[in-house]
Amino acid sequence: MIKNYMELVVDHLLPTVLEKYPNICTCDQCMEDIKAMALNHLKPMYVVTQKGNIYAKLNELEAQFKADTLKAITQAVEVVSKNPNHDI
Repeated sequence: MIKNYMELVVDHLLPTVLEKYPNICTCDQCMEDIKAMALNHLKPMYVVTQKGNIYAKLNELEAQFKADTLKAITQAVEVVSKNPNHDI
């Protein structure tokens, strides 16, 4: 099965970013909007095999990779929190 490994990375790092924003809406719609926006600003990393999954995990260990991912998530949180896609 083909999978964009970046989805797993964003899901893993999102709670860390959200700790810094205790007052934002965390409804399903806002969380999906944040994930989609962050993923749209990150290079996809598709994996099919276990070997590909291992390669992706090694790439995740790089400091710049993590910094870029956290930056994309943080920017997405900022945008969605200021412009929720629903009535507050």
